[in-house]
Amino acid sequence: MNLHFILPTISTSFIVLSAIMMAIGLAKILGKNKDLEGHDRFMTLSAIFAGIFFVIYVSKTVFIGSTTFAGPETLKTYYVIFLITHICLSTIGGVLGGYQVFTGKKNKLGIHRKLGMLTSVIWFITAITGVMVYVLLYIMYPGGEQAGLFEAIFNHK
Repeated sequence: MNLHFILPTISTSFIVLSAIMMAIGLAKILGKNKDLEGHDRFMTLSAIFAGIFFVIYVSKTVFIGSTTFAGPETLKTYYVIFLITHICLSTIGGVLGGYQVFTGKKNKLGIHRKLGMLTSVIWFITAITGVMVYVLLYIMYPGGEQAGLFEAIFNHK
């Protein structure tokens, strides 16, 4: 195994951990006995794991490059649409997630509650689609070349 496979595997593991921590954090606050401390603890862990994912992902992208889609040409357009949707949702989810951490830590609970479920749904979709991108690039169709981000997305050669 090499860094081209190990780093995406590690980063994807952290996004899965982030989603699991978020699910537990939601259960803590939405349950019968609203556990504010548990909610805060698990949401903080979720944010930390998401941050670790982001650092690993950006490091891999900067130092190694992005992986091109090596699947059948007939799926390329669908993959690009799927990937762009994932990138947009992950950007929105990351910004909203950061804002949620801020509002939660600053005890601005009115806006925190209003955006909480929307942010969580977007983050869960982002985590699921991120795992799907990983499976497509490294499990189902491994062997894509490393390239710059836009080159990897649009496969310009």
